[in-house]
Amino acid sequence: MNVRRSAAALAATAVIGLATPVLAGPAVAATPSPSPSVELPSGLYGSGDPTYDGVWRHSLALIAQTRVGVAPSAKAVDWLLGQQCANGGFAAFRADPAKECDAKLMVDTNSTAAAAQALAGLGDGKYMGQAQNAAQWLKSVQNKDGGWGYTPGGASDANSTAIVAGALAATGQDPDTIVTGGKSAFDALRTLALPCDDGGAFAYQPDKKGKLVANADATAAAVVGLKGMALNSVMAASDQALTCTDGTKATPAQVAANGAAYLAETMKKSGYLVSAMPGAEDQPDFGNTADAVVALAATGGPEAAAKPLAWLEKNSTDWAKENGPAAYAQLILAADTAGADPRDFGGVNLVEQLNATGPAPKAQAAAQGAEAEKKDEKKDDNDGVSVWWIIGVGLVGGIGVGFLISSRKKGQRK
Repeated sequence: MNVRRSAAALAATAVIGLATPVLAGPAVAATPSPSPSVELPSGLYGSGDPTYDGVWRHSLALIAQTRVGVAPSAKAVDWLLGQQCANGGFAAFRADPAKECDAKLMVDTNSTAAAAQALAGLGDGKYMGQAQNAAQWLKSVQNKDGGWGYTPGGASDANSTAIVAGALAATGQDPDTIVTGGKSAFDALRTLALPCDDGGAFAYQPDKKGKLVANADATAAAVVGLKGMALNSVMAASDQALTCTDGTKATPAQVAANGAAYLAETMKKSGYLVSAMPGAEDQPDFGNTADAVVALAATGGPEAAAKPLAWLEKNSTDWAKENGPAAYAQLILAADTAGADPRDFGGVNLVEQLNATGPAPKAQAAAQGAEAEKKDEKKDDNDGVSVWWIIGVGLVGGIGVGFLISSRKKGQRK
């Protein structure tokens, strides 16, 4: 089923156990709910219902902040740390972090992998231990084909395998050396790659008949996954032509290049990817386009990503505002990877907008504190002026206006 769904839809589907595969993957912006079913924690990014995407969107927000040199607030970091289970895994959201994780809690690979990448990039490695614990849990649920599904034991899919590969890379491990049954994440991703005659794209999963069907979202995720890069460190390659080349011994880099070539060709005319959601024919898919920019820049360089990046600069403002922190994070990652300025993206400061969706980052909080302190000092000075005036009036009531004004000015300078 080649549709791209929000993290909320994905998790809901997983809960009820539908057999039809659905999409998860790096930087899926979940649609915010105007009426959260749970109380929103003060440390969490985003105002929508966090039940199905709390850890995901929060982790992406922290990843994006650290990418652009913003130190997340201690409150935001503590919230994420509090979501981790003793076994290292993360669920989409735990309303009561004080309650121990039990067998009924659905811990998933996507939330865990995103959180691992966020924690690995914080505080100069201060939280690498927690990130490595998350990676250890991920390794414990690796499938025999080398990949991962959304839930432990679920069939491997391109998006989940790619985000886990990024988590392994973020914690200092080579995804191609982490194997089960002799297979790694790279092996699993290559089995989902289509030949060049079919464009070189990736499928999310084989369909019910075992056929691979091109999927742009899965392709963007798989390209970055095969590059062995974490979201907090993915970088642009040197500018180079993207071509599709088949071969039984094609390297991970070449298979990734094939996927990037598919994305470039798909967006050649319009500059964006279209939504695969039913009934959304020809509707632009902003999130997938942002993911594709990252994939293109990481493989073909900034020039390969220039057209879709320019399209996002011109058209993504309303989409990001509607979809919140994960959407802002996607755009920041796209801009930063492809060489644009996230603080002036089509005239919008994406970093400022992202920061506004959660607790103020450290520097911003410190600045706000300093400003409040200045206001308090100014208030004290003004209070001092009143005291001087009263004292002056009481002591020298008949001396003259000039002296009183002089005393007041001295009080203001104190």
